[in-house]
Amino acid sequence: MAEVASIYPPSSFGFPRTNELGSIDFLLTNLKEIAISEANSIAFPPGRIHIILEDLEFLRSFLENIVEQRNQNEKLQTLWNYVMEVAYKAELVIDSIVIGEKTECLDTIVGDIKLLKIEAQDIDQSMRHDSEAQTLNKNSVHMSSQHSTLALTEILVGLDDEVKTIIHRRTLDSKKLDIVSIVGMAGLGKTTLANKVYNHPSILGHFHVRAWCCVSQVHSKHGLLIQILCSIASESPGRYLKKNEDDLAEQLYKHLKRNRYVIVLDDMWDIDAWSLLATSFPDDANGGRILVTTRSHDLPLQIKLDSEPHRLRHLTDEESWVLMHSRIFGQKGCPPVLNGVGMQIAKNCKGLPLTVVVVAGILASTEQDSWEEVANYLSSRTVIGTEYCMNTIELSYKYLPDYLKPCLLYFSAFQEDQVIPVRKLKLLWISEGFVQKTDQTKNVEDVADIYLMDLIHRSLVMVTRQRSLGGVKACQIHDLFHEFCVAKAKEESFLWIVPAFNWRFPFSQFYDSHRLCIYSYMEEELNTPRLFFPHLRSLLYFVYQNWEDEYSFIFRIFRICKLLRVLDLGEIDLDGKFPREVELLVHLRYLVIQSLFESIPSAIANLSRLETLFIQFGGSVRLPNSIWTMKKLRHLCVQDGFILPIENLDTSPNLYHLQSLTFAIDASSQSLQKILIKLPSLRRLKCFKVESRDSSGSGSSNGIMVLDSLSRLESLKVNFSGDFSFPLNLKKLTLENYKQPWSEISTIGKLPNLEVLKLLRESFLGDTWEMKEGEFPKLRFLKLARLDIVRWTATASCDNFPLLQKLVLYNCAKLQEVPLCLGDCPTIEMIQVSDCHKSAVTLVKEIQKQQIDMGNDGLKILIHE
Repeated sequence: MAEVASIYPPSSFGFPRTNELGSIDFLLTNLKEIAISEANSIAFPPGRIHIILEDLEFLRSFLENIVEQRNQNEKLQTLWNYVMEVAYKAELVIDSIVIGEKTECLDTIVGDIKLLKIEAQDIDQSMRHDSEAQTLNKNSVHMSSQHSTLALTEILVGLDDEVKTIIHRRTLDSKKLDIVSIVGMAGLGKTTLANKVYNHPSILGHFHVRAWCCVSQVHSKHGLLIQILCSIASESPGRYLKKNEDDLAEQLYKHLKRNRYVIVLDDMWDIDAWSLLATSFPDDANGGRILVTTRSHDLPLQIKLDSEPHRLRHLTDEESWVLMHSRIFGQKGCPPVLNGVGMQIAKNCKGLPLTVVVVAGILASTEQDSWEEVANYLSSRTVIGTEYCMNTIELSYKYLPDYLKPCLLYFSAFQEDQVIPVRKLKLLWISEGFVQKTDQTKNVEDVADIYLMDLIHRSLVMVTRQRSLGGVKACQIHDLFHEFCVAKAKEESFLWIVPAFNWRFPFSQFYDSHRLCIYSYMEEELNTPRLFFPHLRSLLYFVYQNWEDEYSFIFRIFRICKLLRVLDLGEIDLDGKFPREVELLVHLRYLVIQSLFESIPSAIANLSRLETLFIQFGGSVRLPNSIWTMKKLRHLCVQDGFILPIENLDTSPNLYHLQSLTFAIDASSQSLQKILIKLPSLRRLKCFKVESRDSSGSGSSNGIMVLDSLSRLESLKVNFSGDFSFPLNLKKLTLENYKQPWSEISTIGKLPNLEVLKLLRESFLGDTWEMKEGEFPKLRFLKLARLDIVRWTATASCDNFPLLQKLVLYNCAKLQEVPLCLGDCPTIEMIQVSDCHKSAVTLVKEIQKQQIDMGNDGLKILIHE
């Protein structure tokens, strides 16, 4: 060990210390790809990669065997640190060689790894002689998977009366604008209570306009206004980014004027945010309401002098146990052996709902004998309030499996209280190498889903938006969890954050950083010559501001961060110029950029490892022929679709790994078939139609578009008129501007696996939809929106929709008739009606009566007229 120690001085390299075995696995995967590459033009010294691969595989196995012992053995921990350090150095050296850097260091790395292997072999042999492995049989209590969406519909134990009180204040007959404040310490449930009120049926039916805005400590007027406008219109920020604050404020004022509105301003810290927004909330005697959540007991009086804030109380011991019991066991009973210790643990949570939920997440995923350990830990804590919550979060992190720790810490990359699209989060995890396939029957995106659901089950992540059938569409973490993740990410050299408004920030401390997130509103910060990150692998930029010199900054990034794997340039607008310097970043796996590009340069193919390419607000973008050579591509997305090249299509290779595509069709149906054959693994497809730029064309565009070659396609969105032959395995279908007569919907009704159907504006034309027998055998979700339909009918014996759970009717102003046979559906759970004809509303209420007569008094009817 002395010889090994002489090589590495203490703390000589700030490598990340989160899920270290997973990091080695990611390196080994990359080494195997290099080793088996048939056309490898990289000048590695002969045999070196195979030697490194073989020795690291041994060391990886050795480290796995000493995971537990190293915490009690200083020698093992020291060797562990040395192995991790040389593994990270090996990765940097090898990736530097790939981009054309010097190769001299590689022999040194080979020697260092060989020395560590010899040391590990000696220790391994000694351990085998000294002891025999022991296995412990432990009983586990795991939370059932049926509680997968529990985090969205939070259980409000003991708070029902408070919900009623706030709703009463918000729906009083007073026409004046009123502000209601919920006040309480962190972890007491302010946001949960506000969310319950915000989504209560009486609120949905009473107010014309609703919006939710997360304020938090760091904010700008521009960003807050965009949040509210996006919430009102259910739109992405791109529509508003170019507008200035005054225009946004005026637009919001006009949205709210003469409407009965309710706005939630969540997590407000001081009067500054209110001062920025107050003039945008009209008080025009229409009964507008503002709901504020805050930790500050003084803020409500600063906002409104004569206000009486709603002060949240702590849970009683009994309420804490009821909440904990429900989170762990659901409707099942607690085993008698755990009842006493469970009640003691609940009492030790000191009435804080967040602490109860976090501890329940620990108990639901650990062995029974760990309950006593948790109880002892909580009873030994002498701190109270926020610090007590943070200690509990630390305990939860300790019990988290290593492979989930980087997934949780990655939430620190996003801003506090930010609602995060799940798809974006999972693709980032994958590109970072956090997600490893262990089952060859699942693809890596499915494994990422499992990781996320595990974090939700442990009550570490909150579901904020659900998909049509209850899946998770967006999520976030509590602000205390965010605070913990930021601190822990820094402590473990996992991720660094450059905060906003701080151009004097000491950039030198980021020299060795692997991941960097920039929250900045000042151009000077990022054009400073102090920027130099030779080891940077991930750069994420978050801002709602435009620069005059964005392009020069991007050029600098390409020059100084050549090892990047993940690059998200956020809202930086590249002014239509796709940066050709991107070809320098050959290690990129994930690229998000924004602008109205007309085309992508052929040099994009140099990014041979690129898996995800997102272009935000980009219109229809023409891809080069070289795109067909990018074998690793899995996700291609742009606002109005990519235009795939059709030149030399017959001789182009297939994109076997492509999973999702936003696709603009400007070719004939015959060319479309040839393109789709090249994408055999596609699971998600979104189609737009654009006029062909080649007027000569190569055949008629009126033929049937056959999608049968997409045998794995599960989700399809079509936004143009055409005649499709849909694949039988399709599970989700969204149609807009499809412009077919209602008689053609029977073709869709025969799809045997269709579960979700959304019929949007002009998807079908005509005033009558007459359903036929036996259609939609597996449909569980149906949405009709902005259609001109008048009558929706079925025969009395109609057996359609045997599995329907949710029906949404939105802005079908002419719809007067709804089939009453829906009242015979045994599985129906919810019908939502918004801005439809009063006759349709009456029929929906009649369906509810039929369901009650059948014994289903749980049918939820939401009506917004």
